[in-house]
Amino acid sequence: MTVRVLLADDHRMFRSGVRAVLDTQPDLECVSEVGDGQSAVAESIRLRPDVAVLDIRMPRLDGLSATKAILAQPGNRTRILVLTTHDTDEYVYRTLAAGASGFLLKTVLPEELLASIRIAARGDALIDPSVTRRLVARFAAGIAPPATAPDLELLTRREREVLIQLAAARSNAEIAAALGVGEETVKTHVSRILTKLALRDRVHAVVYAFQNGLV
Repeated sequence: MTVRVLLADDHRMFRSGVRAVLDTQPDLECVSEVGDGQSAVAESIRLRPDVAVLDIRMPRLDGLSATKAILAQPGNRTRILVLTTHDTDEYVYRTLAAGASGFLLKTVLPEELLASIRIAARGDALIDPSVTRRLVARFAAGIAPPATAPDLELLTRREREVLIQLAAARSNAEIAAALGVGEETVKTHVSRILTKLALRDRVHAVVYAFQNGLV
């Protein structure tokens, strides 16, 4: 199955470079490339790509606003990855909270970008341990957790442990090793956590854990 990708970045050379990388992959297809956020929203509505790779800073409409507009479309199935040159930019956290599936630094290696697009297309989320955990912690720390988090009562003790591990930006393999269980067991726990807490993916599980004082 071919993953259809929309690229949105105001730097033409960067877009061309990413498209050239995508064109080398038989399972990835760049269906459109645009230079601003409004065009990204319009093309997303027109083409319904599997993944939209958006620059976080664009003319006419930034990545945050474009993310919100794309995800607000009825029946939307597009997964969004945002790009940034600034790993401390507050818009990154705000975009994740708006529903994006993750973000990448523009210094990302080509193979890492390709892997991230495939991860997003599968319905999973990209968490960069070197950036995302610090960023989420920084901004979630300024949010007072609610007096009670009743949804947490839906989780078993083991599921809470897994959620805390997710908040530390650990992979399934790392969680399995830390808790002494198999990776398939971890996958099952993660799936149940997302379902019980009505979360989109792992990124939003991290946000939830910080906002509710688990970490």
